Order: sequence, then C-alpha cells, then structure tokens
Amino acid sequence: MNRLGEFIHKYRTVVLIIWLLIIIGFGFFALKLPSVLSGNGFEYKGAYKETREILEKDFNNPKSSIILVFERDKTVSDKQWRYYIEKTFHKLEGFDRAEKIISPLDREGMMKNSYAYGLINFSKDAGSLGKEIKSLDNRLANGKGLKVTMTGEPIILKDLNEASQKDLTKAEMIGLPIALVVLLLAFGSLVAAGIPIVIGIVSILTTMGIVYFFSYTSDLSIFILNIIPMIGLALSIDFALLFINRYKEELTKGTVADAVKTTVATAGRSIIFSGMCVFIGLAGLLFIKIDIFQNVALGGMIVVFVSALSAITFLPALLSLLGNRINKLSLLRVKDKKSTVWYRFAHFVMKKPVLMIIGALFILLSGLTPIKNMVLAIPGTDSLPPGYPSRVAIETFREEFVPKDKRDEKKVEIIFETKGKITDKGNLVKTKKAINKLQKDSLVSAVESPYSVSGINDPEQLSQMLSSNQGRQRLAPVMNAFIKDNKMLVNVYLKTGQHSSKARAWIREWSDKDLGVKAHFGGQIKFEQEIFDEIYQKAPYGLILILLSTLVILMIAFRSILIPIKAIVMNVLSLGSTFGIVVWIYQLGHFGMKPTDIALILPVFVFSLVFGLSMDYEVFLISRIQEYYLETGDNSRATVEGLTSTSKIITSAAAIMIVVTGAFAFTGVMPVKQLGVGIAIAIFIDATIVRLILVPALMKLLGDWNWWFFGFTNKKTMKH
Repeated sequence: MNRLGEFIHKYRTVVLIIWLLIIIGFGFFALKLPSVLSGNGFEYKGAYKETREILEKDFNNPKSSIILVFERDKTVSDKQWRYYIEKTFHKLEGFDRAEKIISPLDREGMMKNSYAYGLINFSKDAGSLGKEIKSLDNRLANGKGLKVTMTGEPIILKDLNEASQKDLTKAEMIGLPIALVVLLLAFGSLVAAGIPIVIGIVSILTTMGIVYFFSYTSDLSIFILNIIPMIGLALSIDFALLFINRYKEELTKGTVADAVKTTVATAGRSIIFSGMCVFIGLAGLLFIKIDIFQNVALGGMIVVFVSALSAITFLPALLSLLGNRINKLSLLRVKDKKSTVWYRFAHFVMKKPVLMIIGALFILLSGLTPIKNMVLAIPGTDSLPPGYPSRVAIETFREEFVPKDKRDEKKVEIIFETKGKITDKGNLVKTKKAINKLQKDSLVSAVESPYSVSGINDPEQLSQMLSSNQGRQRLAPVMNAFIKDNKMLVNVYLKTGQHSSKARAWIREWSDKDLGVKAHFGGQIKFEQEIFDEIYQKAPYGLILILLSTLVILMIAFRSILIPIKAIVMNVLSLGSTFGIVVWIYQLGHFGMKPTDIALILPVFVFSLVFGLSMDYEVFLISRIQEYYLETGDNSRATVEGLTSTSKIITSAAAIMIVVTGAFAFTGVMPVKQLGVGIAIAIFIDATIVRLILVPALMKLLGDWNWWFFGFTNKKTMKH
C-alpha cells in the first residue's frame, strides 16, 4: 500500500487521464442503461415457467396482453358509447404488430354499465413492447366524457421503469444537497466537501456503463436503476470521507507526498477491507437464482469494486494534484478533536460501560418485537404510486369484470398430460379421478374443467360424445379452450389468495402428489410458491458465506478473535431491530402510512447490503483503535482515542448514507421506498447505538482480550 501511494502520487496526471477516459467511455453507455431495463426481476426457471410455455404453445395463450379499459360518465348515451369503442378499434385495424385484437363489441361479458374492456394480444414478452406501446398511445384518444386507458403487465412494467427514473431524480435532488451540507460540516471547506460527491458520481456512471453491457447476456430488472445509485453514492462518499479526513490529518504532519502515501497505506487499507465485506455481502445473493437477486448482486458488486478502486486510485491522484488546496474555500472552522463533544462522549461511554451495554441492548431488543408479525409479498401492481393511470385501470378492470372468487391470484392452472390422446376413454377416466381428488380438498372453492363447462361429468359419456361428428361440433368451444392433443387444462380456484402461506403450502403439497396422471402446475400461486421456496432454501447459503467470510476478513484485518465475533453478533441484532421497525412503520401503518405488506426483497437485500456496509464503520473505528493500541499497548486509552478520532467521521458518513438512501422514502415505487428506509434505519442504528456505544463499551470491558489471537496479543511489544 505504501508503494501504491508513492506510485499514484508520482504518476498522478496519468492516473487522472486514465480515469477521465474511463468516465467518458462508460458514461456514454450509462445514459443508455434505462432503455435496456425490463421486468420487475422476478423471473425463475421452474415449473411455473414451463407450464406457462405449454399454455402459450399448445393452448394459444398470448405471451403478453395489453388491456384497454373504457370508461364513460353519465352524460354519454349508449349510442355514443358504442360508437366511441367502435371508432377506437377501427383505428387499430392497421396495427399489425399485435397477434390478436379483441373488441368488447365482438364478445359477450366485456361491457358492463359504464365500463368496457378490450384485449390486444402479443407474441412478444411484456418487457419488449416499448415501440408497440408508443404506437398504440398515438392511436388512442379520449373524448368528451369518454376515456380509454392502457393497462396490463406491459404497461405496468413501462410505468415502473418511468417511475423508477423519476424516483431516482427526486432522491438525488433531496439527498445530494443535504449530503453536501453534511460534508461541509465535516471538512469546513467547499473543495474538500465537493470531492466525495464527485467520487460518487464517477463510481455510479462507470458502474452503470459497465452494467449496460450485461444486457446483451442477461435480463436486467428496472430496479437496478435505483440500486446502483443508492449503493454507489452512499458507499463512494463514505470511502472518500474516510480517505480525505485521514489525508487532512497527515497533511498537518508532513509533505503532500507523505500524506498521500500514509493515507493510502492506512485509510486505503481500511477501504479495501470494508469493500471486501460489502462485496461478499452482495455475493451472497448469487445463490438465489431469481433475476432480481442476480441483478442486484451483479450491479452491487460492480459498484462496490468501482467505488473502492476509485477511492484508492482516482481520489489520491486528485488529492496529489490539489495538495494543500484541499482546504480552499473554507467556510467553517473545524475544532481540535479533544475540544469536541466526541472526546467528552468517548470518556462518558468508557466510564460506564455496563450501563451503556444494558441501555443499548434494551433499545435493540425492543425494536425486534414487531418482527413476528412480518408478512412478505412479491411486489406487484401496488408497487406503482396510487395515482398512476395503469394501476387505476387494472384495479377498475378487476373490480368490474373479474369475480372475486375467479381472480388470477386465486387460480391455479393445471395441465394434465397423458400418453396418447387425452380424449381416449382411459385417459379421460384418469383425469376425472384426479379432478375428483382436487374437488374434495377443503381449500378448493371451484374446479373449472371440460367436465364442468360442458356439463358432462361422466368420462365414458364424454368419450362417446367426442366420437361422433355432431358431438365434436357441439363441444368444440370447450375442446378448443381446455384440450389439445394429449393435454388438458384445468383451472382450480382456491379460497385464499396468492399472498397466503396456506395457498403456497397447498400447491407445494399437490405438486408432489401422485394424481395418477402427469400434471404441470402454474398460475400466480405457483409462481409465488417457487419464488418463496427458492429464497428460503438458498438464502441460508448466502448467509453462511457472509458470516464466515466476514469473520475471516476481520480476523485477518485485526488479528483478533473476539472483535469479529462481536461485530457479527451486533450486526445481526441491529438488523433484526431494523426489520422490526420497518414492519411497525409500513405493515402496521404508522407515521401516516397505509398498511402494506413488506416487499419480499427487503430482508434479503437489506441484510446482504447493510451487513457489509456496517462493517465500514467497524473497520474505520477498530482500525484507529488498533493503531493506537499498537503504539501504546493501553486498550482503554486506545479505545478512547480511536472513538474520538473516528466518531465525527462515522457520524458524518452515516448521516450521508441515511440521507442518500432515506431520500427514497419520498419516492413512489413501494419496494424501493421500503428498501431505502430500511437501509437508512439500519445505518442509523449501527452508527449510533452499536458503533458509538456498544463497541467501545465492550472494548472497555474485555480489555486486552479484545486483541487475543490464538495465544498472541497485538500489544506494543508484539509489534517490535
């Protein structure tokens, strides 16, 4: 690290030119990233996807559909109403990008009172209909007292993308100015305060440019547009804050060259260990084979790497160029550390360690209480802000045209597959027996099948009907909808919805049962069951990786057994408290929030991300304590000095991260809102209760045992 510092100072101009080329190159592609994002990221290669592909291939289900929801007010006559709908679909006659267009005037049940709906089916995925949506938007027009709104999965995904971009802009407008004020209070000068913001922007642009190229091999979720800036800005500013603070300290002791070399060797080392902790925390997401987790792991790991790299190369090169001008444009006078409140606070904590530990644990354990009520759900239409037309339209469509007991969230699609034609007598008998088993289940409210729709419940009678031309003609609508060669579609409606653990348990159990005939299970309930199961089964592997890797990294960094163990236990405790508070705010509806389920991604993301991020503060604090301990051999004095030296920086870094991530609380996309608030709360708890109270109090109580490492201690004598 010393040699790296010397090299960067010597070739600072070359390093800056290289970074300038990187920024320009990747910055160009970063601007194109929003155009290649699609989907909410909940894609999983399982039984649900296989069943959906069968429905598309054999039963002609469209890959995606846009719903046109029509609405009129009381002043519009029936004649005007029908003419408006007819005129709208007349404009769509030349729209050849659609696979099929269905007007409410052509099919019964698609008009009701003041509402009607039409369907436009496509053979393309919902996330790849950007041009089609734009073309449709140009063809549709509202009239006086008449309105038509596009909705459905393609429109909702498009709106989520747009809402995410608006949210990002809004969060930046809130977070960046406040972050600049916090940096100004930390450093006193505009030059020093502005550099971390620059580093953050550099890291984000570079990362987004790199991630753009992954769109050629992977489907990238729209939520990545929020995750990269959220992590990148907060982490980059954190790193820069630590680095600049140490550089300014070293600048008072010697030359610019010495200051850069020492800062890279000390703060740079801390940044590398911190970055490794965050990197591994996000790597734990790779075990979960769901697109959104893979995307966040990819984007997060890249932004962590770029942030750390820019902090130990670009930043020292920039500081080498600035030299003493880092203190230019000073607006505030920074006090000497021993005259600050932090010095007095450090002594207070060290004098009453037991009382401090009891108080801190009481607060953390109180926060854990609401966790038992946590209900997790996959983000859906309700992720959009309430006023979005596509959300209002889909809610209207469901309310007016879909009976509550027949809605998609209650439906399980089962495809029976047999050897030979499904209409053979023996195969019909097998399918009827399987349906009878399903009907007897207490959680099943209705079963829709060729038998129930045709009114013929006897397999033998149905077989006879299908053997005659007259019978086949009579049953043609039923056969076309429910039977194809060796496959039969059966719709099972449950008494509980997709977000219910009972529904997931039901489909998990029935998917494993022997029904006497091969069965493919699909529908939204199957989709949720597979997503939940994948997370519950794979997340523990990520957890083990994070805990063990963090333990090893911190053991190597500090040559200690107890310090890493304490850090892990305190992190788990503070994160548990965070989840409890998030449940209290959102699910239980406090602070004026409408009660809503917790996004399924939140616990996994917050744990993976914050567990690593919080190690920043652990590394920042313990590194300084270790330095003083190696110099003095006095654990208590080293703890006080380390706490005094880093408290202001840890508080400033935490304040910035809280502001940057917490700014998403004022945005509209609910999962992102919850994620931002969750990270902000976790950082607040960690940087205050844990890092400034629990850590030093425990350091005081354990004394030299903190530095025990397989029979050795890190005392001054050991250093020599």
